Amino acid sequence: MNITQYMETHGHEQLSVFTDKAVGIRAFIAIHNTTLGPALGGVRIWPHKTEDDALMDVLRLSRGMTYKSAAAGLDLGGGKALIMASSQDKTEAMMRVFGRFVDSLGGRYITTEDVGATTQDMEWIAQETTHVTGLPVNLGGSGDPSEMTGYGIYRGMKACVMDIWGNDSLAGRTVAIQGFGKVASYLAGHLVEEGARLIVTDINSSALDRAREQGLEVVDDPSAIYGVDCDIFSPCALGGVLNDDTIPRLNCKVVAGSANNQLLDDRHGAMLQERGILYAPDYIINAGGVINISLEMGRPYDEKAATEKVARIYDTVGQVIRIARTENITTARAADRLAEDRIAAMRNLL
Repeated sequence: MNITQYMETHGHEQLSVFTDKAVGIRAFIAIHNTTLGPALGGVRIWPHKTEDDALMDVLRLSRGMTYKSAAAGLDLGGGKALIMASSQDKTEAMMRVFGRFVDSLGGRYITTEDVGATTQDMEWIAQETTHVTGLPVNLGGSGDPSEMTGYGIYRGMKACVMDIWGNDSLAGRTVAIQGFGKVASYLAGHLVEEGARLIVTDINSSALDRAREQGLEVVDDPSAIYGVDCDIFSPCALGGVLNDDTIPRLNCKVVAGSANNQLLDDRHGAMLQERGILYAPDYIINAGGVINISLEMGRPYDEKAATEKVARIYDTVGQVIRIARTENITTARAADRLAEDRIAAMRNLL
């Protein structure tokens, strides 16, 4: 992998590599773009098999954060961190050393939760740096962002349903959810309350047991979820799940979920469109967490204001759909256009 060439091609500003053998940490922090403000993005704790895999993940995710914050109207840039470890390997020492790594960047990067991280980890990180958000409520933070992310997915999903069926009710709609972690669980609560039928899968048996306990239908074979007859397919696990193999198997009218980088390649957005499937761009619809966290920074956290702002994801998804229809482009490209235009406009003010 030619890292510098990839970074130049995709507009990355900085990639930092950190190690500390004493605590067993290997970490990367990628800063994509700081035109709108400091780079905000969570720390993902994931045991990638190779460093190339880890580097590609953190670079792609940091770029997605730039676009997510820009399209959401936030004065924040995009960054991401990745610790090559499993969540079971975490220790207080590891997270505090990571906090020192973050602090060494002088505020160019602000960290928060991502896959494998918790509010407890943020507490440990906060002992070493002030450049951290997503702290527990008892420490003046907004807590776990998963709830707001799930609410934002729900709102964006309703905007898609309005476009396809002419009203935004989810009552009676069938939603196939791939991955039943924290965000998907919060999403499921909103969907069940509105009367949707849910079909769930996950690679972890404990997640499936939890879904069964909630009375949800379960698909035991994770690969079978793509072919489920449904109105909405909701990818809520890891990225790259929309590709040459899976898209032809989809039997839905809408794709709307929380996973980052759902399209394996840009051309897969066109494949979905050719099949008549409306795609809600991931960084548009899953922005609830970062919107929520943005209201924690530099002011007392206001949950009511955060909820109201997250609810506007409905309007942003609608705007993206209108741009795509007007300009005859994919919704993925329309989302990029929305973000890029705001970054360009703000750059011109500098």
